[in-house]
Amino acid sequence: MDRNIFRYVLRYSARAQVLALLMTVASFPFLYFTLELPKIIINDALAQSGSRTIFGQTLGQVHYLFALCGIFLALVLVNGAFKYVINVYKGIVGERMLRRLRYELYSRVLRFPLPQFRRVSPGEIVQMINAEVEPLGGFIGDAFALPAFKGGTLLTILVFMFVQDPILGLAAVALYPVQIAVIPRLQRQVNQLAKARVRQVRRMADRINETVAGVRDIRANDATQYERSRFSRELGVVFNIRFAIYKKKFFIKFINNFLAQLGPFFFYSIGGYLVIMGDLTLGALVAVVGAQKELYAPWKELLTYYQLMMDVHIKYEQVVAQFDPAGLRPEELQSADPEPVDWAAELRAVNLALISEDGATILDGAAFGVTLPSHVAIVGPAGSGKEDLTLVLANLIAPDAGRVLIGDHEVQRLAESVTGRAMTYVGYPAQIFAGTIADNLLFGLKHRPLAPAERDAASEQVYAREKFESEQSGNSPYDPEGDWVDYGAAGVEDYAAIAAAAARVLSLVRLDRDVYQMGLRGTIEPQDQPELAGAILEARRAMGERLRDPRLGRLVEVFDVERYNTNATLAENLLFGAPIGATFEMERLAAHPYVQRIIEQAGLTTTLAGVGLQLASTMVELFADLPPDHEYFRQFSFIGADDLPEYRALIGRIDANRLDALSAGDRERLISLTFKLIPARHHLGLVEEPLQARILEARRLFREHLPADLAGAVAFFDPDHYTAGATVQDNVLFGKIAYGQAQATERISELIEDVLQDLGLRERIVEAGLGAPTGVSGARLSLAQRQKLALARAVLKRPEVLIAYDPIGPLDPAEQTAVLDGVLEAFEGRTVIWALSRGDWAQRFDHVLVMQRGRVVEQGDYAALNKDGSALHELVAAE
Repeated sequence: MDRNIFRYVLRYSARAQVLALLMTVASFPFLYFTLELPKIIINDALAQSGSRTIFGQTLGQVHYLFALCGIFLALVLVNGAFKYVINVYKGIVGERMLRRLRYELYSRVLRFPLPQFRRVSPGEIVQMINAEVEPLGGFIGDAFALPAFKGGTLLTILVFMFVQDPILGLAAVALYPVQIAVIPRLQRQVNQLAKARVRQVRRMADRINETVAGVRDIRANDATQYERSRFSRELGVVFNIRFAIYKKKFFIKFINNFLAQLGPFFFYSIGGYLVIMGDLTLGALVAVVGAQKELYAPWKELLTYYQLMMDVHIKYEQVVAQFDPAGLRPEELQSADPEPVDWAAELRAVNLALISEDGATILDGAAFGVTLPSHVAIVGPAGSGKEDLTLVLANLIAPDAGRVLIGDHEVQRLAESVTGRAMTYVGYPAQIFAGTIADNLLFGLKHRPLAPAERDAASEQVYAREKFESEQSGNSPYDPEGDWVDYGAAGVEDYAAIAAAAARVLSLVRLDRDVYQMGLRGTIEPQDQPELAGAILEARRAMGERLRDPRLGRLVEVFDVERYNTNATLAENLLFGAPIGATFEMERLAAHPYVQRIIEQAGLTTTLAGVGLQLASTMVELFADLPPDHEYFRQFSFIGADDLPEYRALIGRIDANRLDALSAGDRERLISLTFKLIPARHHLGLVEEPLQARILEARRLFREHLPADLAGAVAFFDPDHYTAGATVQDNVLFGKIAYGQAQATERISELIEDVLQDLGLRERIVEAGLGAPTGVSGARLSLAQRQKLALARAVLKRPEVLIAYDPIGPLDPAEQTAVLDGVLEAFEGRTVIWALSRGDWAQRFDHVLVMQRGRVVEQGDYAALNKDGSALHELVAAE
């Protein structure tokens, strides 16, 4: 990247800057005549009577005056139009360049050598790309146009003043040398402080990022006060820097304001004297005074521009320096097309050396050779360098010395389109991206868009505009909404086939049952998948037949419009359906005007508030002395330990005899609590049969009077229709699993699985589970699930070479061997290079590399190596 921001601006926006300059220059004549007209109006139209000829028309004094005023107004509009067009154009240019800069910085992050991420934190990178370059957008648009526009305006006004009277012109510029001499010196001091502030803000970002990552350990060690004190000190440093900046910054402003006010003093005194002596007309003096008022604005903006320029220059230099680390991967390796490589050649590591930042030796002349395809195990004690060796082999770390060769090709010189498609790496811990299970599974197949997105005419126009702006900003030319999945690489033809392939891969890594459960807990859109919705209805009917058995029927309470379901919440009983969207979701149900109107019409408002008050009182009394992890908090899940103080205060300010006088907020809070009651689960005796009957009446009113505009916000339970918004499990059961029945959940789960299996639907539910969200960095998945998903992603990709560093470490022992065997079987005839956590697993591989202290000390067949006195034998014996 260009180290100088002006070179960067000219490199990518020279044409736009020239166009802005041309528009700027074109505006100056109009500005000059705007300054000249007030003098003509005073000296000619007002001071002298009689008619005037203008544009060939003879006008009386009054008409002449109005004509000049009209021309003045037209010039004002023209000048305003110039400013508007120039400012909008500068804004567009600036935003395009800011977008280009952020895109380039993000692209450089993708090219960083992996050790760079140990030197720079994610928080610091985020801060630089988002916040620190933000001022650059406004400056880039102004980089040349603003000094030209404001400087030209200033020069035009000064020329006008000198034309009126040279003495007044000299008075106008007399103080500029003082400002030019003093202001830059002070500004340089402000710039140094600004540079220190940027560095300190980055340190604060690192501190915040570290706190977020380690908040569990901070709490576990009662170190919150210590961390607060450390952060307070960091805030104090920022405060002191900003305080020093404010003192110097506003002293600069004080000087500017004072010197600006000296101008009128000179004009009134010197100009007044010249008018009295007859050396200057009154109109000229008025025009000069008016011009002087216009003079201050461009001068002030030029000073502001200078301050911003210095600040932006510092920010730009610091950011560019951070995004140009040693070892940055060449851009052409990321953009080049794939080249043919013989993956059945010999893989050779030649004297690989890797040195850490502190000078420690990680790899020390590691060397080996093996003919591909082959299954290669890498074993060794902790610190042997086996993880780093896998990273070097996968072309994720460049060695400090030595080479990795596949046939005649050096791996480090291969494009990512080769190593990223024919090879894949799975490490520990694995990275899972925000999105769905399917998004992560297919991530390894998304290299280039293979088909455009299907859009209607209106959407196509919007996309065409977005594509144009992307191209103007030097951003990616590819459509992110297109079909990026390389089905051929996965050995299938379309999405339907790849979904089935994904299900098989999930089964191989023992993740299919988890995804199946996610599918049961998830929802589907019946209008998008009518066939699946119909099949689930068939499963519902089959389940109904099974539940005719009294021993099973008592485990499920089926939905019945004429009956209150004691295993469902009061809210579910009121709606007798599943909310679609946020309109009627549980947390905001009590505050919805229509719900409030219905419960008021049913005479339930005070009753439900009273139940909520009793419930809150019971909970506060019950939980008063219990630890936060007590079983009661799980059983009564509608109230948590953190909510107790709020409800304790609520009870204290409510008069139980005057519930009709409750404030709207307190009433909603109590009723919201009541809505969460499940009689069969909570056993509090607060929702007995009389109240249940009144709820059923409110249910009827709710459904009969539901406005048309709210009809799509709830899907009512209907035995003959799929309930959108409800989970797949609830749709199969068409009811709720009964609380308090021994092993009800386990038995019903098995029954559901049997029914779905009989109907051939289990795989379809697994496919539905592919749409389950993973959360940020896979936060909604367990560690074992994240590892399995990463391994499944690699297997689905079907690379020629799979390189892995202990990806099955967090799995149960039985699952570890099953997954390892399954992957090796799936890669029969292809290469697997696996760094193992246990040496005895190496007997499953064709070739074994034994590492110690960064070197390959033994290699060969497991049986041949596992002898008394060998490094492998000692390693296995020590496990």
